[in-house]
Amino acid sequence: MRNFHLTTIWGIPIRINVSLLVFLPVLVWLIAASGQIGIYASIIDGFSPATLDPAPLEEGATPWLIGVTGAVGLFVSVAAHELGHAYAARRYDIGTESITLWIFGGLAALESIPREWNREFWIAVAGPITSVLVGVGFAGLLQVVPGGLPIVVFVVGWLAVINVILAIFNMVPAFPMDGGRVLRALLSRPRNRSYARATQIAARIGTIFALLFAVVGILGWNPVLVLVALFIYGAATTESRTVVLDELLADVTATDVMDAPVRSIPADATVDEFASTMFQERRSEYVVVDDGDVVGFVTLSDVGRVDRAAFGTTTVREIATADVTTVEPDTPAFDVLVSMGRAPLVVVVEEDEPIGTVSRRDLGDVMQLRRELGAPGPFERVPM
Repeated sequence: MRNFHLTTIWGIPIRINVSLLVFLPVLVWLIAASGQIGIYASIIDGFSPATLDPAPLEEGATPWLIGVTGAVGLFVSVAAHELGHAYAARRYDIGTESITLWIFGGLAALESIPREWNREFWIAVAGPITSVLVGVGFAGLLQVVPGGLPIVVFVVGWLAVINVILAIFNMVPAFPMDGGRVLRALLSRPRNRSYARATQIAARIGTIFALLFAVVGILGWNPVLVLVALFIYGAATTESRTVVLDELLADVTATDVMDAPVRSIPADATVDEFASTMFQERRSEYVVVDDGDVVGFVTLSDVGRVDRAAFGTTTVREIATADVTTVEPDTPAFDVLVSMGRAPLVVVVEEDEPIGTVSRRDLGDVMQLRRELGAPGPFERVPM
């Protein structure tokens, strides 16, 4: 989904995802029209110097004003939470590419995820610590808010409570929440347990929490909790698979897996000529070149979209994909896989000259070999 640039803090672009814009009215409704004001008013009354009567807050348009203000304040708080992660990461010389606010909260995109347990631990807990500090700050502000401003008293008190809840919820040991990363950091601390094994254990615990959330959400008719459960389950599974792939491709570079020399086809060749080349060389992916320059890539599936009668008149340039991803020879194979996206191959370039290509099949063959021959770490049975 599309992101919109909001502002920049510490050189980090803060973005808002369109999913949040869609969900924001729902959040306003959840605050204003679902009986939450009375519940939170009784909680706020316990630490506010001013007595808070919930009745006036639930009349007319007041609940909706509270809902809008509270929803905006919540996501400002989420941004502060993510900035806490970014600040801690910066202390370890790890940059943050962006912070995105979306339907499930916030996401600080770090340039790299540290595998040293202590670094991951402190970066992960920095977010909840920040939320607690923000909550304490709002609680302190509440002490000086005039009692004659009940709406302000409620919103400030609500933000104090919700920030503490945000910190507690994020410490649930389930990916992608901070608690899941804290758990992985602690599990990977023993020298006899690999990072991949720690990830698998943490991911399994995360799926258990996801199932619990789903059951509670279904029994309590809470669709939001069910969505959160699905999100946690998917994130835990993805995290585990990603680390396994990373382990399979550990210490492997683009040079190690590339097909060299570059298999290319001239841009002005006909589809008929290209089909003959594929048949002779038993390959289905080729780089398209024009006067020695890489201008795209073409695959068997591209040929399949051309009418057979037009093979002799259609050129490769017409059916090729022009967007080519290039990598350096020493690029880690896992990074090659990530940069590949949905493309069937990437081109390995050295000093502006293509020296090879890496396809999904090339990476798949390497992973299969390492799995069968016994790569270290995640392929042994994980004890619970």
